[in-house]
Amino acid sequence: MALSSPALPRQHAGRLVQGLRFARGRHWTLRIGAVVFAAVLVTLLLTPWIAPYDPAAQDLNNRLASFSSAHWLGTDQLGRDLLSRLMYGGRFSVSIAAVTLLASAVIGTLIGAVSARRGGLLDEILMRTVDLLIAVPDVIVALLLIAVFGTGYGTLIAALTAVGWTPFARLMRGLTLEINAKGYIEAAETLGCSKSFIIFRHVVPNALRPMLAVGFLRFGHKLITVGGLSFLGLGVQPPDSDWGAMLLDAQPYMERMPMLVVLPGAAIFLTALSVTMIGQGADSARPRRRTGSSQKTAPPTTRGTTS
Repeated sequence: MALSSPALPRQHAGRLVQGLRFARGRHWTLRIGAVVFAAVLVTLLLTPWIAPYDPAAQDLNNRLASFSSAHWLGTDQLGRDLLSRLMYGGRFSVSIAAVTLLASAVIGTLIGAVSARRGGLLDEILMRTVDLLIAVPDVIVALLLIAVFGTGYGTLIAALTAVGWTPFARLMRGLTLEINAKGYIEAAETLGCSKSFIIFRHVVPNALRPMLAVGFLRFGHKLITVGGLSFLGLGVQPPDSDWGAMLLDAQPYMERMPMLVVLPGAAIFLTALSVTMIGQGADSARPRRRTGSSQKTAPPTTRGTTS
């Protein structure tokens, strides 16, 4: 009997291409979100070269100026160029959210996979811990940790990661239990493969697509949380500034210069919305199992055969 397990990498690639074609044809939300988010990322990456001014440069004779050829989006209460501050502030907001999300995803993926593969008492303890932590808002944990350890990038990232891994762990456990029932997992166990090899070689690759979809959905949440903590004065500290800190600084001047609030608020909203659209589009673009009459029109597939 010829096993089809050696062809797994090719199958993974085929399923990914199938999902991308499906998304391109029908899911406009994914495409729009990807275009907007890509534009944001490219702008932030090129900020040191394309920003018109130093974000900390002050022009006290040109404070709260409106749009002009010299300052396309105007200036703030200290005469600092708003466009430059938006671009540099976005680098802090997006990078902190990305680092926090990556740490949460890695921790949650490992815990969820190990919990499902090991089972027993360890699985019970880990999942009860997840149930406890998942009910605690990120902001509450962040406030507690910042109150104990003070403000700083390390504290902020640790606070948002402390409970941020729980949704990934819960999802990964469910996916691992589903994957454990597959034939190639049984074949790998029969061949004497270690649990760690099975997790990284078979479980994680098969769970990657739904985990990525959830990751994009969680990124928007992280971005908003980072901005909210900075707005409370607990996030990015001067002289650095992110979009949330810009909202905090603009609060006393919002009636005189509404754009001070509108611009960073719109930046947070559009960036969070774009990644949420990517996550929703990627999730709905996952090819589903065909049932009922739809199976009759499904194209034939090539499977491993007995010899």
